[in-house]
Amino acid sequence: MSLLPFSGQPAQRPRRRGVASVNAEVRDGIVPAAGSLAKTQDIGPAVSGQNYRLVALIIASALFMEFVDATVLATALPTMARDFGVRAPEMSIALTSYLLALAIFIPASGVLADRYGSRTVFRTAILLFMAGSLACGQSRTLEMIVVSRFVQGIGGAMMIPVGRLVLLRSVAKQDMVNAMSWLLVPALIGPIVGPPLGGFIVTYLDWRWIFYINLPVGVLGVWLVGRFIANIKEDEPAPFDVRGFVLSGLSLGCLLFGFEMVSRPGEGGSAAVLVAIGVVAGVLYIRHARGREGAILDLSLMRDPTFRLSVIAGSITRITQGAQPFLLPLMMQVGFGFSAARSGTITVATAIGSLAMKSLAQRVLRWLGFRRALIWNGVLATAGYAVCGLFRPSWPVWAMFGMLGISGFFMSFQFTAYNTIAYDGVDKRHMSSATAFYSTFQQLMLSLGICVAAIALHLAMLVNGHVAPALDDFSAAFWVVTSISLSATLWNVRFARDAGAEISGHVEPAPEKVAA
Repeated sequence: MSLLPFSGQPAQRPRRRGVASVNAEVRDGIVPAAGSLAKTQDIGPAVSGQNYRLVALIIASALFMEFVDATVLATALPTMARDFGVRAPEMSIALTSYLLALAIFIPASGVLADRYGSRTVFRTAILLFMAGSLACGQSRTLEMIVVSRFVQGIGGAMMIPVGRLVLLRSVAKQDMVNAMSWLLVPALIGPIVGPPLGGFIVTYLDWRWIFYINLPVGVLGVWLVGRFIANIKEDEPAPFDVRGFVLSGLSLGCLLFGFEMVSRPGEGGSAAVLVAIGVVAGVLYIRHARGREGAILDLSLMRDPTFRLSVIAGSITRITQGAQPFLLPLMMQVGFGFSAARSGTITVATAIGSLAMKSLAQRVLRWLGFRRALIWNGVLATAGYAVCGLFRPSWPVWAMFGMLGISGFFMSFQFTAYNTIAYDGVDKRHMSSATAFYSTFQQLMLSLGICVAAIALHLAMLVNGHVAPALDDFSAAFWVVTSISLSATLWNVRFARDAGAEISGHVEPAPEKVAA
């Protein structure tokens, strides 16, 4: 065994991150370095087929369609609100309905692929996404686009998990890093292309083209999937937890839409009923899932302290991550009077900052360790987004762009750390259920972040007596969501000092002995 120089202690080799953490990072819009990906468990072929790069590229193209659609839409919300005849903050539900569909259907995607075949489910996911896109483009009311976005979300929920499963079953272990690097292309390019593309479409075309551009890509994807991807399925698929799926979906849906309706005038009674139903369904699910093998959301995973802390602290931090793409375009277009095109070219800075982080994360974690990095970086990331509440039209564009780039850098690092350390104590047998559990809470808290931002903005408008949101209202909303995320520090300090040491390669110095 090798020793660390001058320490006399065994050297710890950094353990590479598994595909589960990459799946979570893609959902957060964070792109890890390809070299940090692990070779996966041995469920693929001994030798990859000659078209494995093409398979990876087909999956990546479908994901690119999903990522661009999500980032483009945020820029278009103020214009869509005018067409629908509603206040701009009420458009938040168009974002939350999509994320809610992700939270509900991600846990079911793997089981469906095992039962019906990965090609069938992946192709169905693309068709659902296309159908939702077409319905969004034809929407004439807020209610219609909410339903259409939910259909889109069902398709999107199956794209990443099933696409990942297709790679695992189609690519040999020695080629997995190369194949996964293709899969990460959408996460690299999508968040950067999305905001300026959305701004261009809204400013110079009709916002409906945001959704129509998905159709030719989807048609090509459906043909390529049928041509090049095998329909691999399990001979004896695990039984589907129908009762758990219904109870968890009912709970998540009622809770999220209940919180969403709090920000709408005159909807307090309906919101209270939905929240109550959500709580009851959640309690019934907990009773159903406790000690049950194969539950759609495995609550026993929370017994692992590292996984539990990553879920809780990461969830609280995601309040800001969810609120930011909703508040920023609204503030710049409604509060500043910027065009959608100008707003998009500024907000893209967050994605650029996230991309710049990926080459430094491993070195910083090796230097500081997970616990110390999560504590101090979490404060910096949250403080960076709190500064956005001070933005004013008189600020130079370069100053806002730079601040958003720095904030994106720190927040991206924070989620890279959370998404990596979450699976440190999870064995391979529970990795699939851990990924589903983590991804579900990930989407739920991003959705809740939008709800909290909308509620905070509405309350600020009431307090200040504003019919339309003003700059002070946006400032208050930013500071509410960032103050909530800052409380994640209370959970970050509970990580063990050596948590994730095998992954990061960080070694805590031995305490000095006090001379007698």
